[in-house]
Amino acid sequence: MTTLTLEKPRRKHQRILLKVADRKYDFFMELMRSFDFVKVEEENDGDSREEIIANLQQAAIDLKLIKEGKLIGRPARELINEL
Repeated sequence: MTTLTLEKPRRKHQRILLKVADRKYDFFMELMRSFDFVKVEEENDGDSREEIIANLQQAAIDLKLIKEGKLIGRPARELINEL
């Protein structure tokens, strides 16, 4: 299932969120692009499965090193304050 978002900024356009079955995605996108009043902005799905796994593995290694005192950790509060 693919999620699409359409937006209405500044009262000229509206954004809506749609979930489209993967098998119908290409057809739906072609249909939306055929309308001159629809602006299609596709979003990046983010990291690949391999990148996510590699990041989790590195996080586990870092956590082990922090617990052993070989790496200095960062307080969660500090991270939240950055956001």
